[in-house]
Amino acid sequence: MKSTIQVMLVAAACSIAAPALHAADGVLIVEQTTTGASTQTHQIQIAKDRMRAETTSAAGETQAMVFDGTKQVMWIINYDKKTYSEMTKADVDRLGGQMSDAMSKMQAQMQNMPPEQRARIEAMMAGRGMGPAGAGAKTEYKKLGTDKVAKWTCDKYEGSRNGQKTLELCTVDPQALGLNAADFDVAHQLQAFFEKVMPAGADNMFRIGTGQADGFSGVPVRRVSLGSTPSTSEITAVSRQSFPDATFAVPDGFQKEASPFAGRGRGRGGR
Repeated sequence: MKSTIQVMLVAAACSIAAPALHAADGVLIVEQTTTGASTQTHQIQIAKDRMRAETTSAAGETQAMVFDGTKQVMWIINYDKKTYSEMTKADVDRLGGQMSDAMSKMQAQMQNMPPEQRARIEAMMAGRGMGPAGAGAKTEYKKLGTDKVAKWTCDKYEGSRNGQKTLELCTVDPQALGLNAADFDVAHQLQAFFEKVMPAGADNMFRIGTGQADGFSGVPVRRVSLGSTPSTSEITAVSRQSFPDATFAVPDGFQKEASPFAGRGRGRGGR
C-alpha cells in the first residue's frame, strides 16, 4: 500500500530549449526525490487526456501509475511482478463516501469525550490533513519571496493545513519551461480523482498552480514535503515527445490483483 501511494504522489517538471519543446504533442518530465539517504527517479509522461508516472525504487523495482482521464480510471502497474490493480471513479466515489461517513461519526463521538482526549484526536487528525466533519482541510499557501533552483529563479510558497506547516514549493511560470498551462489539464483531472480518497496526499501530486483557486501559481521545480517522512523533489529534465498508445496501457499478460480501493467483485483476473 505504501509503495502504491508513493507512486501516486510523484510530481515534477524541468526545462530545455523552447524551440525543441514544440516538436511533439506530449511532455516527458523527470524528477529526483530524496528521502533520507534514498533517492528515487520518477518519469512523468503527459498526453492530452492521459498521464503516466513511473518510479524506480532504490532496489530497482519499477512501478507505474497510469491515469486515463476520458475513462476516469487509474491503474497501478508492477513491471517486475507483471501485475496491476485498478481504481475506477466508482471506487473513488464509494470510498470517499465511506471515509466521509466514518469521519462524521467520529466527530459525533468526540463531542462526548473529555477535553484532553478530544484534543489528542483532533491533533492526530490535523497531522493527517483532516478537517472538521471528516472533510479534508484546504491547504493554505503563503508566498515568501524568491529562491533559485538550478537555472530558474522561482517563487517560494509555504503550505499549511490546520495551522501546521506541511510543505514548501518553489514555482516558475510554465513558459519558463517552454510549456503552457493546457499541458497540465490531465494532471488537474488526476488531482480531482484522487483527492476524494486522500485530500492531504493530493497536495503532493503533479499539478500546476493556477492562482487563487489553488493558492499558488506556476509549476513546482522544487517541492519539500514535511510529513512524518520528509522528502525533497526537484526537476532534472523535461522534453516534448509523442508517445505510442501502449505507453498508457496495461501490458498484455499482466495479472490483475485486487485493489485496496476496489469494490466487491473486482478481484484477481488475467488480462
